[in-house]
Amino acid sequence: MTEEVLKLWPELDWIENDDLREKTTKAWELALERSVLTAGNLNTIPFTLLCGPDLKVTFMDHKRAVVHIARDSGRTVNDFFKDELPVNMDVLISGAILADVGKLLEYVLDDNGIAIQGTYGKYLRHPFSGVSLAEECGLPPEVCHIIATHAGEGNMVKRSTEAYIVHHADFMTFLPFKERLTI
Repeated sequence: MTEEVLKLWPELDWIENDDLREKTTKAWELALERSVLTAGNLNTIPFTLLCGPDLKVTFMDHKRAVVHIARDSGRTVNDFFKDELPVNMDVLISGAILADVGKLLEYVLDDNGIAIQGTYGKYLRHPFSGVSLAEECGLPPEVCHIIATHAGEGNMVKRSTEAYIVHHADFMTFLPFKERLTI
């Protein structure tokens, strides 16, 4: 399974801490084991169910874009603000990679093989199931915090700098598909 996860996530190599990289990988392995979705599905299903079935941007297109934007933003923050607003790049990258890992438990496939939200996902959105998977794999609270707060649920708590970066990277690549002004 690790080879499958590494194929999905070449960005795992950006995590310098071996233990954090292994635990991040393990969370994806666990999610794939428990999901009806396969790694192949993640490269074909739409990244969100909120924009209709014609959306061509896949789950992995979106997720990998979020990780790249978050990494570049973290580097920029570190370059400009240094010790005044330090970004832990390993925590940031791990959290960005894991932000939507819980969606693998949220989705089911209908009779036509189309990804839809299942009963589990209606009761427990992916920030909750993602944190559960991450904690089971021994990921640190700093990473679990990013998973928990990257979506709307995070609007009720203070976010770490890394969580703000992932939240904004995620929403800046989601909201234009859902709410953009077209002229």
